Amino acid sequence: MASSGGIRQREPQRPTLFLDYDGVLHPDAVYRKGERIVLRTDGFRLFEWTDVLEDLLTPYPALQVVLSTSWARVLGFDAARSHLPESLRRRVVGATWYETAPRRWDNLTRYEQIRHTVQRHRHTRWLAVDDNGAGWADEHRANLVLTDPLLGLGTSAAQADLREKLEWLHR
Repeated sequence: MASSGGIRQREPQRPTLFLDYDGVLHPDAVYRKGERIVLRTDGFRLFEWTDVLEDLLTPYPALQVVLSTSWARVLGFDAARSHLPESLRRRVVGATWYETAPRRWDNLTRYEQIRHTVQRHRHTRWLAVDDNGAGWADEHRANLVLTDPLLGLGTSAAQADLREKLEWLHR
């Protein structure tokens, strides 16, 4: 069921992937220059590893995606989602950030933002892929695929970890 702004009704029982962009789909050295998003690292391109993510998610058509990237706050949900290829865009059901999020939102760790969203929407089966492991509680460390900030999903180790955790999530 679609609602305004492209956000769809979440299904808390469905497997959910919390997706960061910077340090996952491309190197984390990204900044905004006017209306443009610029990658500061030579030899790479924005969203370089989206095809890797698409391939890893293909066996799991029921998986829904929640954007846990700051792009949703900075650019807005629709603009952030629009940077993904259609196959990934179709999976996106929302973002951790929302317009009425607490003012202290930016002071929360990514883990705290995800935990808030998990509790708020009652997600029961979830996984996060992010290059920032700060503050993750031991009880949820298994839910995190931690990527290298420069190489993201471009490494075989990150791909193997995500593949293994997706299998675990879908058991």
